[in-house]
Amino acid sequence: MAVTDEAIEKIKGMIVSGALRPGDRLPKESELAAELGLSRNSLREAVRALSLIRILDVRQGDGTYVTSLDPQLLLEAMSFVVDFHRDDTVLEFLAVRRILEPAATAMAATRIAAEELDALDAQLDALGPAPSVEELVAADLEFHRGIVQAGGNSVLCSLLDGLSGPTTRARIWRGLTQEDAVSRTLHEHRAILSALRHRDAEAARSWATVHIASVEQWLRSTL
Repeated sequence: MAVTDEAIEKIKGMIVSGALRPGDRLPKESELAAELGLSRNSLREAVRALSLIRILDVRQGDGTYVTSLDPQLLLEAMSFVVDFHRDDTVLEFLAVRRILEPAATAMAATRIAAEELDALDAQLDALGPAPSVEELVAADLEFHRGIVQAGGNSVLCSLLDGLSGPTTRARIWRGLTQEDAVSRTLHEHRAILSALRHRDAEAARSWATVHIASVEQWLRSTL
């Protein structure tokens, strides 16, 4: 194991064991290096790496702290990595989204508040019957984010946020090239919203599946 990897594992071990908790300040570099049996250089590299993935927060002039370790914060690193996807993996991202998002939508059916439903309704009304493709895709991201957040699972919300990026271009491409893509998307949004208003988790799950599968099916036919 490379010395930096060893340093990362040792700091990780301290956090996992509870020796370091969220918000805790790490000991001084010289003290921590001696305690873990590491060189100060390898410790410094480990701290830099762990700060990039939001495990540690280096505050100039104040020291290094364990972050909140909140799932949304930690999953930012996944979103960063996902941005490097190749175009030929978009179908795989859509397949994962098809597994997760209908479940999140069904979960929201029993939890979403009336005012959240009204906000989604107003968002669709503001979009109108003939939005541009770019407007529609931006609204689509906000629509689904609002539903997933209402489900109350921050991990699932962060995962789906991270997965939405790679499929954005595919959705714009579909909107520009498939004749009825805009009207179909608006119809599916209304159907999902209606199922949520009726607290029908299975109908919400089904419409969310149809919604994502239609993009997936179109993309398969064009590749």
